[in-house]
Amino acid sequence: MSTTRFTVESDAHTDVIDITERVREAIPADAEGTCTVFVRHTTAGITVNEAEPRLLGDLSDALGDLVPDSGWAHDELDGNADAHVRALFVGPSETIPVRDGSLDMGTWQSVLLVDCDGPRERAVDVVVTD
Repeated sequence: MSTTRFTVESDAHTDVIDITERVREAIPADAEGTCTVFVRHTTAGITVNEAEPRLLGDLSDALGDLVPDSGWAHDELDGNADAHVRALFVGPSETIPVRDGSLDMGTWQSVLLVDCDGPRERAVDVVVTD
């Protein structure tokens, strides 16, 4: 098993960031098995999809359309209920096959961090198991 942690800086309240290269760098050259990418926060998520810039903007917009910014009971505590609910739709992790030390993904697939409460620094764990 191999574990790597890195950080990612987001630039906007809802920001979708392609972290594929950072994940690839964390995979040992001889690895075979699976890679789990996990974000260590309750207001961010990880997904696999195409990293085309317009699509990333569409994802951010769709999350905003699905979940209103205000009107949530949790807002009385710290004002970021929208971020928690948006992150629930994305989920905190993805598991990806690894073959010959490489992510075994489709041509257009990328690993994306979705920050729903930025801008801020996020910690991401990459765990590779045989």
